Amino acid sequence: MKSLKIKDWAQDDRPREKMMQHGATNLSDAELLAIIIGSGTKNGTAVDVAKQLLAHSNNSLNELGKKSIKDFVKIRGIGTAKAVSIVAAMELGRRRSNNKMTARTIKTSLDIFEELQPVLGNLQHEEFWLILLNRANKIISKHKISQGGISSTVIDKTIIAKYATENLASSVILAHNHPSQNITPSNEDEKITNEIKSALELFNIKLTDHLIITDYEYFSFVDNRLL
Repeated sequence: MKSLKIKDWAQDDRPREKMMQHGATNLSDAELLAIIIGSGTKNGTAVDVAKQLLAHSNNSLNELGKKSIKDFVKIRGIGTAKAVSIVAAMELGRRRSNNKMTARTIKTSLDIFEELQPVLGNLQHEEFWLILLNRANKIISKHKISQGGISSTVIDKTIIAKYATENLASSVILAHNHPSQNITPSNEDEKITNEIKSALELFNIKLTDHLIITDYEYFSFVDNRLL
């Protein structure tokens, strides 16, 4: 039996028309992805291709966001242009999470995790981030301090102190991810934490916590009495 093209579907079932009539929240992940893909193959619709993409990512948008252009073009029906569009859409989602303005008050390590997991959780390389807080423990701003390879990144204590003093922060939070998904801190993690704590004390700025973040869990230096 020949596969129907999307234009042959009932209008309420077409992803673009369905979005315009009912809103984006009423579309499935596959339907939203099909809109980005734009077209299918001779034997399947854009939704069919989208379902294949999701199947190769364990039906997880988090896993999908980790894939590269090279990964996507291995899927039948996905060329370079479509792969670039998907990666761009995933990156915009990441940046939206990062740029979200908030006056959130940090009370627990879970608050920190929820703030930074969308930014750090699914990266394939290591990044080191800084959160600046005012006296009420409300977030002033967030900054990416450095980016490294799969297993390491370089931390500059001077840059951290500069951000903190220029923004009149009363305290700061450190966070970095472990692409290996192992939340156990390394000896180097503990060393750099203590060095940054000592550097900030010279400016009467408190190091509130340091989190190691993965996809679904985290390690807090304070909760585990390492800070």
